[in-house]
Formats: sequence, structure tokens, C-alpha cells
Amino acid sequence: MGLSLVEGFTKSLAMTVLSEIGDKTFFTAAILAMRHPRRIVLSGCLTALIVMTILSASLGWAAPNLISRKWAHHVTTVLFFGFGFWSLWEGFKEDGEAEELAEVEAKLDADWKAEKGEAKSNSKGNDDLKKQQRSFLTQFFSPIFLKAFSVTFFGEWGDKSQLATIGLATDENPFGVVLGGILGQALCTTAAVLGGKSLASQISEKMVALSGGVLFLIFGLSSFLSEAEP
Repeated sequence: MGLSLVEGFTKSLAMTVLSEIGDKTFFTAAILAMRHPRRIVLSGCLTALIVMTILSASLGWAAPNLISRKWAHHVTTVLFFGFGFWSLWEGFKEDGEAEELAEVEAKLDADWKAEKGEAKSNSKGNDDLKKQQRSFLTQFFSPIFLKAFSVTFFGEWGDKSQLATIGLATDENPFGVVLGGILGQALCTTAAVLGGKSLASQISEKMVALSGGVLFLIFGLSSFLSEAEP
């Protein structure tokens, strides 16, 4: 169990770092931190990623109870090979990083303008009426926190790293996968928030994608050569 915990931790940490650096959620955290207090943005983004990591690992842990462990092992192997070739293909694409950064910026700019327009239209309203109209969540959490959480959570849903975490937790110790994933998410998100857009634009997306592709292929080969635990 101890070795399985360490393996799950190291594999999850390496996979998370290489999957999240330069990802949409990375750019999102970097851009939001330029417009809002970094502490709130970091807490919102990181909370969403922690929740997603725990949820994904739980799904991976439950998978062998829903289908046979042998089939779960085979599906995980195929996923790793698929993600490996997918990452290599993304690495060889041109302008992948610029397009992704531009897409995130455009979406956040649209949201930003919509919020400013709404704020201007409501500036003449009564303060008591505004308090009554505030949603239940915004009475307990900062709107910036909720925005960072929601954008990150739904941006990560169905992403390659989430599916890979599910597959990894199927074959490895889920507790180790959670610990490694959370540490990896914390490192990447903190770097994005503190480094800002300048750091995001300096990262070689091609090298990260190629390194991630090689890592996934190694995981897939390791899974292919190993037998499913009974």
C-alpha cells in the first residue's frame, strides 16, 4: 500500500503539472489575477481544482466497483495512450498556445464588459433593494471568488487532466492520486496567479505538450505491461 501511495502521488503530480501548465485554467487564473485581488482569485481557482481532483479520483476509485477491474484497467490503458498521442499532436500544432490564450482573453473580456454594463445600469438602484436581490451564495462568498471558482470548475470539466485523473485513480492508490493532484494544481495555479500573463506567455506550450505526451505514453506502456489487480 505504501509503494502504491507513492506511485500514485508521483504519477499524479507529474501528470497534473504537465497537463495544467499553459492550459485554459492556467491562463484563466493568470488573467483574473491581473484584474482582481490575487488572494481571492487564487482561493477560488484552487478550491475549484481541489474539488475537481477529489471528484475525479473518487470516480476512478469507484469505477472498478461498477465494471470489472480487468476492463477498468484496459480502459485506463487506452486512455493513457489516447492522451499521449493527443498531447503530441497538440505539441506539433502551430500557434496552439496563442489561440488558447486569445480564446480565454476574449471570453473573460466579454464577461468583464457585461459586468461593467450591469454595474452601471444598477448604480442608481437602492442599496437595500440590491442586498435583497443578491443571491444566496454571494451573501457568504465574494463575487470574485465565485467567478474564479465557476470559470475554473466548468473549464476543467471534461478536460484531459480530469479524465486522466479518473483513469489514474483506477489503477493507483486514489489517496496518493488526490495528494499529488492537489499539490500539482497548487503549484501551477500559484505560479499563474503570481506570475500573471507574462509568465503564461513565456511558457513553451509546445515543449509542455510534448513532455506531457511522452509521460502519458509511458503511463500507457506501464499499464499495458502490468496486469490488473484482482
